[in-house]
Amino acid sequence: MTIGSLKPPKHKNVRKSDRLDEKVPLLPTKQEEHGGCEEFDGASFTGAVFNLSTTIVGAGIMALPATMKALGLVLGIAMIIFMAFLAEASIELLLRFSRAAKATSYGGVMGEAFGKCGKICLQICILVNNIGILIVYMIIIGDVLSGTTSSGIHRAGVLEGWFGVHWWNGRGFVLLVTTLVVFAPLACLKRIGAFSHSLNIAVLADSLKITSGISVGLAVVFLVITVGITLIKLINGSISMPRLLPNVTDLTSFLNLFTVVPVLVTAYICHYNVHSIDNELEDNTQIKGVVRSSLALCATVYVMISLFGFLLFGDATLDDVLANFDADLGIPYGSLLNDVVRVSYVGHLMLVFPIAFYPLRLNLDGLLFPSAMPLLLDNLRFALITVGLVTLIFFGANFIPSIWVAFQFTGATAAVCIGFIFPAAITVRDRHGIASNKDKILCIIMIVLALFSNLVAIYSDAYALFKNVSPRK
Repeated sequence: MTIGSLKPPKHKNVRKSDRLDEKVPLLPTKQEEHGGCEEFDGASFTGAVFNLSTTIVGAGIMALPATMKALGLVLGIAMIIFMAFLAEASIELLLRFSRAAKATSYGGVMGEAFGKCGKICLQICILVNNIGILIVYMIIIGDVLSGTTSSGIHRAGVLEGWFGVHWWNGRGFVLLVTTLVVFAPLACLKRIGAFSHSLNIAVLADSLKITSGISVGLAVVFLVITVGITLIKLINGSISMPRLLPNVTDLTSFLNLFTVVPVLVTAYICHYNVHSIDNELEDNTQIKGVVRSSLALCATVYVMISLFGFLLFGDATLDDVLANFDADLGIPYGSLLNDVVRVSYVGHLMLVFPIAFYPLRLNLDGLLFPSAMPLLLDNLRFALITVGLVTLIFFGANFIPSIWVAFQFTGATAAVCIGFIFPAAITVRDRHGIASNKDKILCIIMIVLALFSNLVAIYSDAYALFKNVSPRK
């Protein structure tokens, strides 16, 4: 499935402020504050690839080696590649029907296909997905700074390694301090919103390729260090041959294989930002190449991280592979490399958190108070929503035991709807009569596979929870 059929008209010398702001998914129009904007010819191909890749690559890469542990090398790599092709197919369908509906947003095409209820369902799914991702960010920060316990084995965090075990570097206290000192002040800044609206988002799109490139580059740095350590250990013979296929011994172990599906689904979710990338392109017929290049880049990074992460740690691979970097790996400067990998990624998450939090707050306000005055003008409402969301994320990070569990919930519910079920449903409804029989058959298969695999994953996790057994043991 390709995106070559998309032939949108060019919009040269058109003010991007006249278009829907897509940088914030489903941003309510009441929130928009138009300021002086300069004309903008569009983002470059490279900038668009980096921006979309940044949307795709997130904290989910830290859970991918655990999927390889569950599936084995052969099936694990095959599933990562298969999900990339499936994501490309769903994005193509989404954009094709957006063209037909003359919609410039995911919410617009959902509203055109299913009315107000469809748009609200999408908005709720985006809220759930984004809250889940922010909880994952905080869980990773807790794992890295304070350590994590899995199967009765405690993996020391950076602070424990530096200063020893104390009450003040325990997980709960560290997350509380991080929330109060870092996240809360940044989340309360209104200048983030004012800046993003007083300057046109599209004008900033091409310049954002620098920071987007840095974000993708952090994943590459993590990959390079992991590959380097693994190759050294392969050469000195300290790494044994990993499993090529999953270890299936009974029906329960077979059903447990489906628990990787929500993680893989979450890894490719970028659908709510595709329209913004398309709208900002200098030549938006290039969207085919942008999507394919971004998915190819991210799939390559995913395969490499999953492969070398699993090779390095084997069956000891944790849900959050960063937590495996807790001790000297037996190579020169191993401890230093461990700290560099973990601390740099934590710093990255801390800086990304408020940027991800801002659209979450605006979308929640738009859902709860669709007719109220702009959020930035109502200090009480702004404070209540901000405090409520930060508190929810804090408690979620403290009570959810691992990023795997968080991905199971968001991936099996909100993410699978955003990435596959909603685009397929739009195609099957086919209000404009442009879907072929092949498209509809593909979409029906996509919906059935998504529902079946994620229901099995939820059942398997619930069964393991009640039996107090890890789903990947």
